[in-house]
Amino acid sequence: MCRFIETIRVDCGEVRNMAYHERRMNDTRTHFWPESPALQLTGYLPAIPGSGVHKLRIVYGQNGIEEVTCTPYTLRPVRSLALIQADDIDYACKSTDRSALNQLFARRGAYDDILIVRRHLLTDTSIANIALFDGSHWHTPQHPLLKGTKRAALLEEGILQEKDIRPEDLPSFSTVRLFNAMIDWGELELPVRNIIP
Repeated sequence: MCRFIETIRVDCGEVRNMAYHERRMNDTRTHFWPESPALQLTGYLPAIPGSGVHKLRIVYGQNGIEEVTCTPYTLRPVRSLALIQADDIDYACKSTDRSALNQLFARRGAYDDILIVRRHLLTDTSIANIALFDGSHWHTPQHPLLKGTKRAALLEEGILQEKDIRPEDLPSFSTVRLFNAMIDWGELELPVRNIIP
């Protein structure tokens, strides 16, 4: 049976972007199980720590919420990315099965993470959406592997613009930012020259 996850940042007692996570969870459930009722995450939250950054991990499936954990979170530094071609990868829903991503990550060599190229377009790293700065605007790939909740919020706020970005376009950008539900906007960035073909 398919199982999916939502990973939510808890920052000093504040649960971040709950509405975006709830919407994605219910959209996923409706896609796979059209008769499934909508769920509200607030009814499943454990005791929330009042200090520090924590990762709230919610596992769900056809029958609803199956598991909820809340653990301390530490950002893993990323200083370099290896471009990896993977035309057939599909991770449109945030599944517990990350085997395809893990296989690609294992090919990173001496680099900290990978940047996946699918059908000649940049997508995501193994764990995060990306945005590239051209000196005026931040652009995010129009066709990511996963439409992240932080990405959705940044698009709605007008901070990001969607764009098809090819590997050969990289020299026209200076900086790449990695972000997801756990990595805040601006918390993790590196120069584009650290993306290695």
